[in-house]
Amino acid sequence: MSNPLTPQVLADPVMLTRALVDIESVSGNEKEIADAVEEVLRGCAHLRVERIGHTVVARTELGRDQRVVLAGHLDTVPIADNFPSTTDDKLMWGCGTSDMKSGTALALHLAVTVDQPRYDATYFFYECEEVEAVRNGLKIVADTRPELLEADFAILLEPTYGVVEAGCQGTMRAKVRTHGVRAHAARSWLGDNAIHKAGEVLRRLEQYQAREVTIDGCRYREGLNAVKVTGGVAGNVIPDECEIEINFRFAPDRSVAQAEAHLREVMSGYDMEITDFAPGALPGLDAPPAAQFLAATGAAPAAKLGWTDVARFAALGIPALNFGPGDPNLAHKRDEHVELEKIEQGAALLRHWLAR
Repeated sequence: MSNPLTPQVLADPVMLTRALVDIESVSGNEKEIADAVEEVLRGCAHLRVERIGHTVVARTELGRDQRVVLAGHLDTVPIADNFPSTTDDKLMWGCGTSDMKSGTALALHLAVTVDQPRYDATYFFYECEEVEAVRNGLKIVADTRPELLEADFAILLEPTYGVVEAGCQGTMRAKVRTHGVRAHAARSWLGDNAIHKAGEVLRRLEQYQAREVTIDGCRYREGLNAVKVTGGVAGNVIPDECEIEINFRFAPDRSVAQAEAHLREVMSGYDMEITDFAPGALPGLDAPPAAQFLAATGAAPAAKLGWTDVARFAALGIPALNFGPGDPNLAHKRDEHVELEKIEQGAALLRHWLAR
């Protein structure tokens, strides 16, 4: 089968976006798209290419004083009657158009067409971002080949609708349990209803005042919410346990330990188990390549309200931000689409910043 990523396609970021969208790559099925990307990158004399699983890494080795990273994931969520792509003169529809093959296309377009960047550049095209973290290609590289991530600055080409979104929130999930005594519902006074006891937990969450904090001019708003409630044994049994799952989205000035301490303070007196967490990432806008990129955009950055893989770079001391042509509000939707103009504008801006 011939590679759809022809020289003509690679030269046009809109055509390249469509070509990538039309290679089905639901998480776990990235071999075909990784093969195509690897083949074109290995054909570039100015790049050194490595492959780890279905993650492809390409680097320039030009001896520049600074190195930057451009990273985009190759996978998508499951298809929802939105494959292959369709397009008109303004929009392109299809699974992954916004999240994030339009952004990944920009990185691949630059990797192939900019052979003398002003900084040395590392390009990551990685697998399994949309599923559990243990399978994430960027995490696997960070765990096994951390030297490949070394850089002075990184751009994750997540959908931001062409706005620079700096850093990201941290996230923490926990289960709060209430306990009672099981009894027959006809003689409820002999028991103690654990579901009724959950009312106080929910009241605390309802009355919670979310903190807002400004970091490097970016305003982060925290959030603490119940996302799932489970309990009950049978229709004639007073339940002896109820479980409330909560999600805490915290500003990046809190460490994971500080976030947990705050959560335990809010839920003081209750049995609580932390089940999952990921640290946030500070904006890190002082790095010279970051400042130069912001100057190229001509716009003030916004806070990233959500968690992204920029946190993996931040954990290694590498400042990183999110920037991509897709609209994050369209990610994972059946009618997911991207504006062609946003792809063209994003490519022009990145080229202006990266090319000498």
